[in-house]
Amino acid sequence: MTKRLSNDYETVKKELLVLSLRNGLQLSPEHVEMNESGMDFLVAFAKDDSGREWVLRQPRRSDVWERAENERKVLAIVGKHLPVEVPDWQICTPELIAYPLLSGQPVAVVDPAGGGYAWQFAQDSLSDVFFNSFAETLAALHNIDHGEAVRAGVRIKSPAEAREAFASNIEEIKQSFAIPAALSERWTTWLSSGSYWPKHSVLNHGDMHPPHIIVDQTQRVTGLIDWTEAEIGDPGKDFVIYYALFGKEGLQDLLTRYEIAGGRTWPRMAEHIAEQWAAYPALVAKFALITGKETDMEMARGMIASWNVD
Repeated sequence: MTKRLSNDYETVKKELLVLSLRNGLQLSPEHVEMNESGMDFLVAFAKDDSGREWVLRQPRRSDVWERAENERKVLAIVGKHLPVEVPDWQICTPELIAYPLLSGQPVAVVDPAGGGYAWQFAQDSLSDVFFNSFAETLAALHNIDHGEAVRAGVRIKSPAEAREAFASNIEEIKQSFAIPAALSERWTTWLSSGSYWPKHSVLNHGDMHPPHIIVDQTQRVTGLIDWTEAEIGDPGKDFVIYYALFGKEGLQDLLTRYEIAGGRTWPRMAEHIAEQWAAYPALVAKFALITGKETDMEMARGMIASWNVD
């Protein structure tokens, strides 16, 4: 693993240009735009001499490269089966990942000023085109054959193993964070009640939040990016952020569209997804333990202390 890039943008750009050229990609120095919003990757957008646009990603930590290797295996499978574009990694090394920029734009991006999302289209103006194409994309992803994915090296968890992974994560973060009693009790009830939990696994994206969903000008979903967390595991995982953004009614509407598109549901799926959202602070806390950064630890403490359990 190479050293972490300097915080000086000009130095970072020069280093990325050198790494790209070393891997056979010649970029225009005047067309490199940095984006440091990602927690796992430093990202840049660039153009080559022919005007083709590229995405450059550099892992921020060694554990990210380990997960990037899983992402590479996932992309080799999903690219063959989804009705949307996914990244085509043409450079894949511990120092640099590069792929041609997908057409379209994220449906929303992180708003550094407001702390939420800046939507390409107003959130309340999203149409059936978006919701139907998103549901169809999720159904296609979740119906990908497990055998093919496993043979390609994709991680797999049975329903019992996915449930145990949630429980283990919660037990681990309890050693380092003070969990309010009401929140801890809610987690315990969810983990111990079998009726919440699915009896099947799916190949999921694992980090399905708006900046990873690419759409065209008609609001049709045309691509999915950033597959680092993907695995065969819990079917509810790809709906959690959607539930946080659109609420109970929005989630139920999406699940209806998902089922029509061929997605598999179960009686308490919506409730299970709501409980996964209630456990979201545990995921943030686990991330903080991985990075070891005090700013991440403080973010996790604040989220745990203020989380609404209603």
